[in-house]
Amino acid sequence: MNCRNITVFAAALFAASMAAAPSRAVAQSSFQNYSCVDGTQFVVGFFQYDSSAHLQLDGRAVKLAKRLAFSGLRYAGSGVTLKITKSGLTTLKNIKRPVTVCERT
Repeated sequence: MNCRNITVFAAALFAASMAAAPSRAVAQSSFQNYSCVDGTQFVVGFFQYDSSAHLQLDGRAVKLAKRLAFSGLRYAGSGVTLKITKSGLTTLKNIKRPVTVCERT
């Protein structure tokens, strides 16, 4: 089975699981909208059985792996870093732009 077939299979399996138990899937996920000082807007999704953060940023989906953080949470991948401190301060670093402060909307 090549990579494309695996991707198609995984997408079909996910779609089938969503159709079978939509209320359970929704209850196990959390989506949050953010707006940043520099005008950037993004949506981040967290899923109960996945430690990654899933962003919709600049018209593309970005999966950020959970990284070690001294305080709060830090996720990074594909040139993007999302930090959420214990006090709730959220910053986003995109390889294309400097660090910016964001807040939930």
